[in-house]
Amino acid sequence: MQYAIRSLSPQRVEDFFTFFEHVAFAEHPEWGCDCFCCFFHAASREAWDACTRESNMAMARELIISGRMRGLLAYDGEKPVGWCHFDVLKNLPGARLFYGGLASADDGKALIACFTIAQGYRRRGIASALLQHVLDDLKAQGVRQVEAYPVIGNESQEHNYHGPLSMYLKQGFTVVRKLKDHALVEKTL
Repeated sequence: MQYAIRSLSPQRVEDFFTFFEHVAFAEHPEWGCDCFCCFFHAASREAWDACTRESNMAMARELIISGRMRGLLAYDGEKPVGWCHFDVLKNLPGARLFYGGLASADDGKALIACFTIAQGYRRRGIASALLQHVLDDLKAQGVRQVEAYPVIGNESQEHNYHGPLSMYLKQGFTVVRKLKDHALVEKTL
């Protein structure tokens, strides 16, 4: 089956919220997402610790409407079924706050922050298609290097929101370093 991949835009803000509130975790609501992809936009640990589901929803809406949250949505017809959040590191300060042992100091590098694929749509190649679109988009934008922080040692669907290491390796990423729970993978575009 073919899935449409579309860039997040102010016109798709309701699709983003439909996905996270009604589609993504329909089979396992306890896995839910209260961060609404604001984690990597956090300016400080204290600010993040003070965030709530409601404040994250408001922040995500503002980031999307102002064009400051970058990502791709995958669709089955008109239903959003997948998400990938990415941007250059200078726009994602939370990467250095929470992944200091992995995150590059180069503001021009891009980060693939997270993937969420709706339950029932996993293992259909949607994350791989999103990843390919991200790489094509970043290359067209002139980004030369991209990194990601996949989890190592935990293959559960719930914890692989950075994308599985195996997917990155198939796309030509190289493992640069490993910490206890995450690897730093990089690719030159």
